[in-house]
Parts: sequence; C-alpha cells; structure tokens
Amino acid sequence: MKVIRCARLDVPVDLVALKADVAKLPDRWSPHFQKAHHDGGWTVLPLRSPVGDIDEALPFALGSRKAEYRGTPLLAQCPAVAGFLDALGCPVLSARLLNLNRGAAIRQHRDAELAFENGEARLHLPLFTNPDVEFVIDDERVVMEPGSCWYINANLMHRVANRGDADRIHLVVDCVVDDWLRQRFAGAEVSYSVVRRDPLEVRQMIELLRAMNTATARTLIARLEAEQSDAG
Repeated sequence: MKVIRCARLDVPVDLVALKADVAKLPDRWSPHFQKAHHDGGWTVLPLRSPVGDIDEALPFALGSRKAEYRGTPLLAQCPAVAGFLDALGCPVLSARLLNLNRGAAIRQHRDAELAFENGEARLHLPLFTNPDVEFVIDDERVVMEPGSCWYINANLMHRVANRGDADRIHLVVDCVVDDWLRQRFAGAEVSYSVVRRDPLEVRQMIELLRAMNTATARTLIARLEAEQSDAG
C-alpha cells in the first residue's frame, strides 16, 4: 500500500511573529511523555490539550475518555500561534511546542495509526532549527526549513537527532483531515512510502478496534481487511 511519507504544504507561516511568541513564554518545559523514545533532551510546552491544562502530559485522550481539546493558558500568551491555528481550515486537536535540545536525539519509533490515510494529520512548523538536525522518516531524511509547514506520517518509523549547536523547536499540530486539508495536499510537494503490514500485527489491531466498537474503529477495520485481501 502506498502512503504519504511527508509533504510540504502551502500554508502561510509568519515565522517572525511565531518566534516572538515562543521567546516570551515562561520556562515551563517538561519532559516528553514518551520517555523510552528519547535521551532526556526532548521537552514540551502544551498550547492545546485534551482538557486545556498546561500540565497535561498526553496530547490525546486515553481509553473511553472523550477528548475536548482546548487552549492552555500558554496559548493566551501566543497571539500569533493562536492566529495561525484559527486560520487553519481543518479541525485542530492538540498543539504543542517540542524542543529537541542540542546534542539530543529521539530514538526510532512510530505513533500507531497517526497518518493522513487514517484521518488525522500531524503538522510540523520548524521555528528554531539548524542544518545539522537530522529528521528521518522511513529511512529518508527530510530537511525542514524555518517557517515551512510539513506533514509527517507519524505512523511510519521515524527518528530525529539534533547534531547542531542550538536547540530545535517545532510547533507541532495534530488535526483532522477534511476537504480543506485535502486541497492543501493536492498542490503539495509529496514523498511516498510503500507499506507492507505484518499479518499478525493486523489481526491484533483488528481485534483491538473491534473491542472499541466505534464508527471510526469500524471504518479502520474495513480498511485493514481490504488491505489484507488485496495483499493476499
């Protein structure tokens, strides 16, 4: 199955204003919740979270809890970021600032089912970065310039290393795929990957989705079963 690996989207970004917002924020950075995936130099400032709490550790709701994404108190101090989020024509879920310290690394991992093809897209806006940041998705390095807007398929294996002499800070936004966002992809610079799922992994995923018994879960089940049928 061919999926989008990454895409550079034509979305206006006011880099100067966004950087000014970040520069005036208080030092409330906390370690990223995926502690097994980094060496201690990966920190986060939540701007939108499931309950609008600055101390909310996860960018998504767990279990049966319904996510009601709201701006945190920090977002009120970031008019440029708030304006950017409001200007997006798709529903915005979480929004965070992610800081990868100089010399730090994020180990190879994947965020299951977080992909355009599954109805949810993760956007990266590099605000502070340097040429020695190595962002690798499915074994392909992606160079993200300051002020650009990128979609990355977090469902694929990816890793990051900041080999430069300055911290790397991205604004990372999770949003729902709708017609507006599909139009952005229609005119984007797109790179693709070919994914072959392990049959055992697919069966386990289907069982988990059946237990959830939601409309979204049933849609994903149908997609997974169709993929297996095409592959077989």
